[in-house]
Amino acid sequence: MNNVLFRLVALISGVLFGLGMVISGMADPQKVIGFLDIVGQWDPSLMFVMGGALLVFMPAYFLLIKPKSKPVNAEEFCLSTNTTIDKRLVTGAAIFGLGWGIAGVCPGPVVSSLALGNMDVIVFFIAMIAGLGITHKMSQ
Repeated sequence: MNNVLFRLVALISGVLFGLGMVISGMADPQKVIGFLDIVGQWDPSLMFVMGGALLVFMPAYFLLIKPKSKPVNAEEFCLSTNTTIDKRLVTGAAIFGLGWGIAGVCPGPVVSSLALGNMDVIVFFIAMIAGLGITHKMSQ
């Protein structure tokens, strides 16, 4: 694998993702809470962001990615063989959903939001990293 190419593609992808999150408003916790509040003051605008992302991704996926037998920058695709829905998966998904719903922040946008200097986002990020570290230690 070409490590430099891999890192360059990862860097460009991450910067594009982060810029998209900030420009679209998905890095704004109030906007996310508004989108998740389907029984109150629902703000459907983020649906257009997700729809726009799918309009770009879907043709690229079906025309460029799916027909390939191997990735451009690796020997094989890294796909999980685990298809079991177990207690650990359901519990983790529920905790993730509760955290996202309560804070109004998703881990992807929170990394982008760090650049905005919002103290609430910084606290969330620190708590998220601590939670990842604790669960990593517990699962060993």
